[in-house]
Amino acid sequence: LNLKQLRLKLVADEDAMLRLEVTGEGEVRASDIEKNPDVEVLNPNLHIATINSDAKLKMEMRVSDGRGYVPAEMNKRDDDPVGTIPIDALFSPITRVNYSVENTRVGQRTDLDKLIMNVWTDGSLSVEDSMGYAAKLLFDHMNIFINFEGELEPVEEKITDKRIDKLRQLLKMRVDELELSVRSNNCLRAANIHTLADLVRNQESDMLKYKNFGRKSLIELNQVLANLGLSFGMDVDKIMGDDLNA
Repeated sequence: LNLKQLRLKLVADEDAMLRLEVTGEGEVRASDIEKNPDVEVLNPNLHIATINSDAKLKMEMRVSDGRGYVPAEMNKRDDDPVGTIPIDALFSPITRVNYSVENTRVGQRTDLDKLIMNVWTDGSLSVEDSMGYAAKLLFDHMNIFINFEGELEPVEEKITDKRIDKLRQLLKMRVDELELSVRSNNCLRAANIHTLADLVRNQESDMLKYKNFGRKSLIELNQVLANLGLSFGMDVDKIMGDDLNA
C-alpha cells in the first residue's frame, strides 16, 4: 500500500477517521476514500493499491495533526484496536526548498545582496504562510540570545493624520467582512470579537486560549492581518483615541 505518499489537510483541531472500501478488480486511488468534511485529500490521483477480481480492500485510517517526521513506533496507541498497523508520518508541508544570492543595486549602491528563495509545498499550507511561520519560529528561537543591558529604545514610526484616520477606519471594520474560514468566524463570534479593533488588541497567546481556536486559525488570521498592515498586540486605545466608541 502506498499510504505514506497520501497528502492530507486536517481541517478540524482533533483527530479524524477516513474509510476506504473497494471490491473487485482495478486500481485503488486516493479519490476512492470516503469523503470526510474534516479532511481534504490533496493528491486524489495517488495510486494506493491494485486488487484482483476476487479481493476486497477495507480499512480505516486515523488522521492526526503533528509536526516534522514521526516514525511508526511512535504512532502506536494503547487504545488502538487489534490489527492496527502504525506507519511513518511526515507532517511537513514543505517538499523542496532552494535559494540563491545575487548582487543587486539600490539607488547608487551596488554592494548589496538579494536573497531569492524557491519553496514548494504539498498544498496543505501556502508558500506565504509557511515562510511567515518559519520566520516567526526563527525569531522566537534567536530571541534567547538578545541580552542587552537595559532596554533598547523603541523606534516609533511617525504616523500622519491622514494615515491614522485610515487606520482608525480599518480598525472599525467587522471581522465577518474578512472572508475567513467558517471555523475562524465561529471562534471569533463565540469570543465576542466583532471588529478588527477587538481582534488586534489581543496577543497571539490570548487567541489560543479561546475555545476551539487552534494554530491553523491563528496562521490564517496572521496572514490576513499582515495583508492589512496590522498585527496582534496593537495599542488600539492609543490609535483610536476619542474615536474608540464612535
